Amino acid sequence: MYKTRTHGTDVYLPTNVQNFDRLSAVIGPPTTKFRDNLKPDLKYITSWIDAGWTNDVITYMNLIYLALVTQRIPIIGSFIPSHLGNVPPIDFSKVFDVPRLSKLINVPVLEWHEVKDRNSTGVDELGCWDIWSTTEVTSDRPRGSRLLGLLNIDVSYTKTPAWVKVIPNFQHDRHSSLFALASLAEPETRLETLIDPVIHESERNRVRLPPDEHLLCYDYLYYVSTHFPFEYEYDYSPAWKYVGQHMHWSQELEKLTNRYLRRAMNLESSDESPPPYVSIHARHRDFEVYCQKQSLEDCYASLDVIERRVKDVQQELRQRKGIDVKHVVMTSDERNSTWWDDVKGKGWYALDHSQTTELYGPWYPVLIDAVVQSNGAAFLGTDVSTMSTMARRRVQSWHDGAVRSVKWGKPGADDH
Repeated sequence: MYKTRTHGTDVYLPTNVQNFDRLSAVIGPPTTKFRDNLKPDLKYITSWIDAGWTNDVITYMNLIYLALVTQRIPIIGSFIPSHLGNVPPIDFSKVFDVPRLSKLINVPVLEWHEVKDRNSTGVDELGCWDIWSTTEVTSDRPRGSRLLGLLNIDVSYTKTPAWVKVIPNFQHDRHSSLFALASLAEPETRLETLIDPVIHESERNRVRLPPDEHLLCYDYLYYVSTHFPFEYEYDYSPAWKYVGQHMHWSQELEKLTNRYLRRAMNLESSDESPPPYVSIHARHRDFEVYCQKQSLEDCYASLDVIERRVKDVQQELRQRKGIDVKHVVMTSDERNSTWWDDVKGKGWYALDHSQTTELYGPWYPVLIDAVVQSNGAAFLGTDVSTMSTMARRRVQSWHDGAVRSVKWGKPGADDH
């Protein structure tokens, strides 16, 4: 046996997945049916996604942390588009460095295409736990996911007990307790819960399977926490500390992003590293709905307000780290060209995404922006944006950076 640590506890996994050949956690190359590739002496865990990209990143982070808690090997799906329209999925490993993550958390992280042949037409039947209809009071069904169709997996769901909900009987919060969910992986609690189960039959073959013991499975793990709802907002977040901060970008994505930064900053040498910079994420387009009857000018933080925060973090970096960071890079989903002209008028830099989709695909504008945000010496984000939250966490963990969240929603919201 060998051990990793999670939440202050030693977690032991079998020695035959030690020393990091990650793929020693499966029998061999991808198979037509996933069960043919799972080792009988190991246990696994998976879950599904179908939300915005950053929320899906958080969901996979929670899945991997739950894998540590339950002493299982996580199997991660691809990312599927939500805000991008009808575009192909992208592999988790195209975005994150999976071998590095596995070594840092001392657990092999697998992708579904490494377990089951991505071109397989074979249909697998699987029993999973349904969290969604327990915690979302308006739903009587599990949370759906397009991943199931891509993977050819026919799932029947068993409803989780009411006690998994973090705030019992509270209709305005969807969070479940991560450790309550972990208890369902244990034989005694599982058996007690299955005395009189509510089971949703599978959509294809109409089977009614109990939750699988070899491959533990949950419908949706975005709304989970160990203590408070939306726990990733807090510095104690165990899922962030033990997993999220170890989810580094893939080397290819890092290299590509540095090329975009060098071009934006007019650096001639292709080998020259970009200088330290303040990164900004000004989220606009899909937040318009929260502005209600206000004009967008009154609702969103103005560039002058953001500039005040830029000066704040520059001052902190001078005082705390003795560095003078003059470069500022703006990332945003704003499409108003006048707004971007005003950004450049402040002497700030902007990435040129005019050909990014054509050259690399529709995922890459948002992925490159996320890397830029995370590698700043300081970061300014949009309050309540999960993309900003993850960038803030990365800048803090990876660069000991100065960070701020810019308030918005009404004039003067960020006055300080």
